[in-house]
Formats: sequence, C-alpha cells, structure tokens
Amino acid sequence: MDALSLIRDTFAPLPGKRILDIGCGPGTLAKRLAEDGAAVTGVDPGEAALAKARAAVPAARFEAASGEALPFPDESFDGAVMLNALHHVPNPAGALSEAARVLVPGGVLVVVEPLAEGSFFEALRPIEDESAVRAGAQAAIAAALSQGAFACRREVTVARRESFASLDAFLARVSTVDPAREATIRARRAIVEDAFLQAAEPGADGSYGLVQPLRIHVLEPVGA
Repeated sequence: MDALSLIRDTFAPLPGKRILDIGCGPGTLAKRLAEDGAAVTGVDPGEAALAKARAAVPAARFEAASGEALPFPDESFDGAVMLNALHHVPNPAGALSEAARVLVPGGVLVVVEPLAEGSFFEALRPIEDESAVRAGAQAAIAAALSQGAFACRREVTVARRESFASLDAFLARVSTVDPAREATIRARRAIVEDAFLQAAEPGADGSYGLVQPLRIHVLEPVGA
C-alpha cells in the first residue's frame, strides 16, 4: 500500500467527488485525482507552484491560500488531502480545523506526513532540518484526536522509496518543494553531498535509493 493508493481507496468512487488538495504544490496529486474523475480544487501559498499546477491540470481549480485560511464556505468538499503539507503550515492545528470546516458531514481528511526518520530525512537534514516541524505536525494531529475534534478512521505507516540518478537529481527534487533551499545547497554543497552519499543505498544501475517513512491518518471531523 502506498499513499496514492490509500488516498484513492479512501475516496472511491472518485468520479464527481469534490476533493480539496491542501498544499497542492505543482499539482502532482491533483493530476492523478483529476484523471480518476474527481472534481479537484487545489490551494497553495506559492504562486510559482500554482502556475505549474494550472498548466499541468487545466481541469482542476487552483487558488492561492494558506491551510489556516481556506477561501471556501462551510461544507464545500466531500474530502480533503494534505500530502506532505501539514508540517509546512505555521499553525498546523488551525489548518486541521479549517479542513474540518469545509468538509461535508461524513467527509474525511487524509493527512500524509513524513516522519523525522529514514534515509531521505537524513539526506535532507543538512539542507533543512525538519525535525521540529515534523514532530509539531504529529503533535497537532494527536491533540486534535485527544480533544475529540476528529475520529481516526485509519492510521498506517508506509515506506516511500525513491530512486535518484544522481545527487543533482535529489537536489532538484527537494528544491522543487522549497526553492529557498537552493541557497543553502550552494553554501553547504560538500556537507550536503557527504550526507547524501552516506544515507543513500547504491543501486546496481548506478542510481541512489532513499527511504522516507510516511504516517497516514484518515480523519473524520466529529460532529460533521
């Protein structure tokens, strides 16, 4: 089971389902869901990412917004997804509350979050150490559950395995998520390269493999 398969299974059947992709980035997930027939709306605070998303998924709707302030009325969507996005939000608790607000009764929120462990995390750490923000995202989910704001319908941890042809391919991947990382990469190139080579598993074809554990929660707002 990978994250995309779980998301698809959670919202099946997808045709006609109104799905909100919170922190949509360049539209990678939105494209998959739209191809499956979902009516996708994506939000992201980054205009450059939104421009890529609009070009990649012309059938979807994209708006500039933060997860803490969604520009939609209550009960606007059948489901919502935060794919590797919650730890990037300054106020993760507020983002969870906003997601609950825009869901119809019975709608669910799928939160996919990277944990502060794994070889991908270790390779990324000298570029940006996300230990605190990743822990903060998990803490926000745990608090929302303990406070009774959500019921957890499913929780699973999966290992995302990625292969990179080179260090530069890895750096391009992590810079797409946050272009501000490029300056750090230039300034710490030797340290970054050493961390990558130590963390990555060499492949027989000369590629480099990295593993990132992802924790997935399927959350249903209580009282919705």
